[in-house]
This record gives sequence, structure tokens and C-alpha cells, in this order.
Amino acid sequence: MKLHVNNVTVIPSADRAHWWNEWLDSKQSFPATGNFDLAGNAHGLLLVHNEDVVDSGAGFDTHQHRDMEIVTWVLEGSVVHQDSVGNSGVIYPDLVQRMSAGSGIMHSEKNGSGWRDRKPLHVIQMWVPPDENGVAPSYQESDVGTRLAANGLTTVASGMAKHREDTSVTIGNRNAAMHVARLGAGQSVTIPEAPYLHVFVAKGAAEFEGHGNLAQGDAARITAGGGYRVTAKDDAEIVVWEMHASAR
Repeated sequence: MKLHVNNVTVIPSADRAHWWNEWLDSKQSFPATGNFDLAGNAHGLLLVHNEDVVDSGAGFDTHQHRDMEIVTWVLEGSVVHQDSVGNSGVIYPDLVQRMSAGSGIMHSEKNGSGWRDRKPLHVIQMWVPPDENGVAPSYQESDVGTRLAANGLTTVASGMAKHREDTSVTIGNRNAAMHVARLGAGQSVTIPEAPYLHVFVAKGAAEFEGHGNLAQGDAARITAGGGYRVTAKDDAEIVVWEMHASAR
């Protein structure tokens, strides 16, 4: 059950949209499968925030996107990526990937583990709209493992001017940034101030100041606020979207 207190709404994992088939289990913070009005369900600029488990040897065959900034963050396993503008490679934990679909791009995403290895892929994929439609497609990736080892809130993808010197990859939206914190038990980070924030527990569990405990898959959506402390209950990974505009 959603819990709304002042400017914070806590979304339990079980309240997310859930879609699955024989090889994919997708838990969606915003309904994505079959939804043609993503902005209508967005929080700030965040249109899609899917936590997917993909069976070994399976994945998404070649398909098209356009006019979307797509960020992929792997929690376990690996993604084999190929696209129509010549990019290919393997995305693994610690490697953040940004694909700007722009005027149109075809790509495929597969679990890097074959059928014989039988290792699932656990991945988060997030979409925000671009500042400008119809630009040339582009791609960027960066390994942020060393930076995350510092245990602070690390900016891993941003289009905001204030992060120009400290972000790992850039996104084509000047009002959005993605941060990640990898924390040991008892360690804390402070959430920035912004008109819209989305705080997601990707691994472990954490205490969200003033709003109780968040388990894996739970999220807090914040409007016109910030400054809250998030403290890991055990080893935890926290993903935070900071947004200074809305898609609606």
C-alpha cells in the first residue's frame, strides 16, 4: 500500500506494475508494457523505471526507439548490446550505459549468459525524455566502480550543468541526473534538494529518514523537497533520480 506523508510517497515493491512471460520478469515503477502515455504516469521526468530479471540465453530482439534518453544499470549478470549505429559491447555491474535514441535507433539487448550457464540477468532500465527531439543517435558508457567504492552519493549520469565536471556519462536532458550510492550497514547519504526525486532501493534495505524502512524494490517519490538521510540497514545500493522539471 502506498504511504503518502507530506511531500513523500513511499511505493512498496509489491505495488509496482508487474509483467512477465516465459523468459522475463519485469517489475515496473511506472506502467511501461503496453503504455502509450508514459508522461501521464511519470514522476518528474522519469518515464520508465523497470527492474527486469532475464533468463539466460534470452533477451530483447532488435527493436526501435526514438527521442528517448535510456540509461541501463546492471545489478547482476551482463547485457550484450548491439545497435544500428555500430555500437556493441557487454554491460556489467559498475558500467553505466546511456543510449540517446534521437531520430531513431535499432538495438538488441540479451542476457550475456548462454543457456548452458543458466545465470539470470538482473537489470534496471530507466527512460527520461530529451531536451530536443530528432537529434542524431548517440551512445556512451563508463565504469564507475572506483567512484562508487567511496560510499557516497555518486553522480553516474547527468545532463545538468552543475554536474558537468563530476558525471560519468552525459544525458540529453539538462534537468535530470542519476546518482548511485553503494553503502555498507550503518552508512548514510543525504538526498539532494529538487522539485522531483525518485529514491529506489536496488539492493539490500535502508532506513529513509522520517518514513521508516525501505526493502529491496521499494521506492520513495519526493516533490519539492530533499535533504533526507538514507541509512543502509545492511549492504545496500540506492539509485536516486534528481529532476528539476516535469514531463507532464
